Amino acid sequence: MPIDFSSNNDPLADDAALAAHIDAALDSELIADRQLALMFKVLQKLFRPSVLHGERVPEQPCLFIGNHSLFALDGWVFSPTIHNALGRVVRPMGDRFLWSNKTLGDALLRWGAVMGHPQVCEALMEAGHDLLVFPGGAHEAVKPASAMYELQWKERYGFVRLAARMGYTIMPFGMVGPDEFYDHWIESDELPDSALGRLLNRLGLLDENTRTDMLPPIPRGALGTLLPRPQRCYIGFGEPVDLAAYAGKTPTKAQQRKIRDQVAEQIEEQLGELLRVREQRRRDDSLLRRILTI
Repeated sequence: MPIDFSSNNDPLADDAALAAHIDAALDSELIADRQLALMFKVLQKLFRPSVLHGERVPEQPCLFIGNHSLFALDGWVFSPTIHNALGRVVRPMGDRFLWSNKTLGDALLRWGAVMGHPQVCEALMEAGHDLLVFPGGAHEAVKPASAMYELQWKERYGFVRLAARMGYTIMPFGMVGPDEFYDHWIESDELPDSALGRLLNRLGLLDENTRTDMLPPIPRGALGTLLPRPQRCYIGFGEPVDLAAYAGKTPTKAQQRKIRDQVAEQIEEQLGELLRVREQRRRDDSLLRRILTI
């Protein structure tokens, strides 16, 4: 049965709905160790994920901030890998539309994911949870191939303000691999003028008001299929940004920009290092993996 996302376009439209989601997020059971272990075994077979600089992650709860990949597939790699490497259960924060369908929303909660809302984030921080946020959001998750491994944050500072007010530590990381699970048959900005785009227009799924920067590209996976390419994944941690000194305060705009630039610089530094490490280790890949990642 297809999932209907139209039932509630704003799942946190009122205070009662917001309070109910927060209660469910705090009460929901996190992914069991055996589930995470099973997920990691699958990931290990497919993508051979590796973690660099895990010793930089402090013991206190953190707000993990990184680059977002195509179709937001990075979250499915990050959480099991970090649980395996560091023993941490990191709760991803997703776009609200994912909770517009109750069945899907309840399933996401059971897996530890929560809605990306400031009050939800604040409640989980007060409870001492590790959280995962991609500031680029959906825009970064549908970026063109030419923008691979580039941060698409625009002027977003919400994660900085919230982490500062709660005195949380921001843990920057870079991840390479998920952006290359798929090539792009058709880029988002090319879709409306393509044969497929014209068909979607006739079906009423596209029109002149559709934002091309929010359209997903048409993917091409291993050997031209929809299966992801078995690209090796690497996660690298930068230096933690401790914001305990700001607890209970809101940094000035200049301070917010400085913190955000510091986090972005750490992520970009890791991306450069990870791409070099992966290239150095490419000779360790099997012939089959090399063929499937062409």
